[in-house]
Parts: sequence; structure tokens; C-alpha cells
Amino acid sequence: MSGNGESGTGAGSAANGDKRPNELLTSWFVRSGWSKGELARQVNRRARQLGANHISTDTSRVRRWLDGENPREPIPRILSELFSERFGCVVSVEDLGLRAARQSPSVSGVDLPWTGPQAVALLSEFSRSDLMLARRGFLGTSLALSAGPSLIEPMQRWLVPSTSAAHHEPESAAAARRVGRLSKPELDLLESTTVMFRQWDAQCGGGLRRKAVVGQLHEVTDLLQEPQPDTTTRKLFKVAAELAELAGWMSYDVGLQPTAQKYFVLALHAAKEAGDKPLGSYVLSSMSRQMIHLGRPDDALELIHLAQYGSRDCASPRTQSMLYAMEARAYANMGQPGKCKRAVRMAEDTFAALR
Repeated sequence: MSGNGESGTGAGSAANGDKRPNELLTSWFVRSGWSKGELARQVNRRARQLGANHISTDTSRVRRWLDGENPREPIPRILSELFSERFGCVVSVEDLGLRAARQSPSVSGVDLPWTGPQAVALLSEFSRSDLMLARRGFLGTSLALSAGPSLIEPMQRWLVPSTSAAHHEPESAAAARRVGRLSKPELDLLESTTVMFRQWDAQCGGGLRRKAVVGQLHEVTDLLQEPQPDTTTRKLFKVAAELAELAGWMSYDVGLQPTAQKYFVLALHAAKEAGDKPLGSYVLSSMSRQMIHLGRPDDALELIHLAQYGSRDCASPRTQSMLYAMEARAYANMGQPGKCKRAVRMAEDTFAALR
């Protein structure tokens, strides 16, 4: 039996008498134009690149997947990557009719804990890994794009009120113990440096300054791990959110899509800890723009609606206008001209209020 090298490929599901053909996977497979043998060879090649040398797939194994067997990781993720590359858009594990395995949130996935200390730890770990392995696809063996419910549902928790201690402890009690070494001029310099980085990105594109932005982000996470007054902590979280969002855009510019998405998600977490809903809505609009680029306008629309709802009571007319424009773009990509025109009118009317 040639599949014996693929230990852990869902033997339990194969034994299930209720197994049904996987129509979703079959549809993508037929449209790809690949033969079963070609798909098997590509899976094996990608598995070796990931270091999963125990994977040994053949045509009979592919046939069993099409018949309804659910393979174990990393096979679903490999299939998602292969079909995404084939069609030039995100084809998630769920789109293939497969079950996604739970992965360690520290290195992959977007379903992360919504707490301040863990947001800092994840930002620090991710930026450090990026700096140490600063090359194309630096976390390619563990990062995968999220789409559909696996992306939208975790982002909806942005709306849940923060339970971090810094948001509930009286300022006087916190300040008694948090004596941070960061002065106001130093904090002002950090904020102005972030503005400068954004100007560089606008003038030169993302790739040229990406490493500098990631390095600055890592420095800010170091400051966040030191005792600071609550007001300083919130300002540092805002700086971290802006830097992470910018690192996401720069990663997007050079084609590191999973890396970009992870930075966007971490930026949203930092914006939440900063208590800055307009900034969070801006991050969600960046995520929406990425989803449109990756052929997922339905996900883009969900993210924009989430941004609009979360900032409905505090967003400026400029931010609201930008969100309506992104909403129109999503509708246009979904082939819904009526809704697109209505969103464009809302964007124009809201922007006119600025004058």
C-alpha cells in the first residue's frame, strides 16, 4: 500500500460509513486541469519543502480525498496553497470542503487572544522572527492565509469591550507602580518617526524601508513590556498598531501576503488595546483591500461592515468616506453595480461634509 508513508491522513474518516464525495474539492480539482498524479506529485514536493518527509501521496490517495476522506495537516494547508497559486486567489481549506486543524497562534493563524500582554508578546515574537529571517516568505513553513469564517469570526471579537487590567485599574493606582523610563519628548519622537515611515512608504514603495519599520515595531514592543503609566501604554499601543499596519502594507507590496495579513491582525489587536476605534477601522480597511486583491470581495465586504459598525460613533467624516469607498469597491468586485453606486454616493456625500 503506497499510502503508508502518509501517516496521520484521516484514517478515521475513511472508516466512516457516512462518508460522502467531496464535491467542493472535486470542483476545484476539475477546473485546475491537473491529473490525480500531478496533484499527488505537487503535494509531495510541497511537503518536502515544509520538512514533512513522512508524506507520500499517490493517485489512490488523491482519489480517496475526492471521495470524502479528510486528510490531516499539513495536507489541507498544502492543498489550499496549491489551489490558491493555481487560480490566483485565496482558496481556503474550507473552500475545499476540508477541515482546518487548530494551529499554534504564536506563529500562524489569526484567531489570537484579545489581551494586552499577549498582543505585546505576539508582536514581539513575530517582528523578531521577521528581522532574523528577513527574506521572501520568511515564515513560509508555518504561515497560511486565512479567509472566510476562519478570518471573519476572530475579527468580530474586535467589538468586544477590552478586559485588560490597564483599562479598568484606576490611573492613580497604576501610576504608583508604573514609573516607565519613556519621557514625553521621546514618545513624541516615536510618533513623528511613524509619520516619517509612512511618508517614505508613499514615496518609495514598501520594500525599501520594510526592515526599518519592523525594527522600530520591535523596539516599541520592548517598551510595552516595561512598566509604564497607562496613558503612555495606550500611546505606545497606538504607535505599535500604526507600525504593524504599515509593516503589513509593505509586506503586501513585496508579495508576502500571509505575512501582511498577520501584521494587519496584530495591528488590530494593538489598536484595540489603544482604545482607538477609528484606527482599528482603518486597519480593517487595509485587510479588506488585501482580500479584494486576493479575489475574496465577500470577505472584504464583511471586514468593511465590521469596521463601519465598530467605529460608527467615533469615526471622522474622512474615515467614514474612506470606508464607504472601500465598500463600493467590494460591491464592484462582487458584480453588484446598484449597491456599488449607492456606496459611492455615500462616500461623496460624507467627504463633502469635510468642506
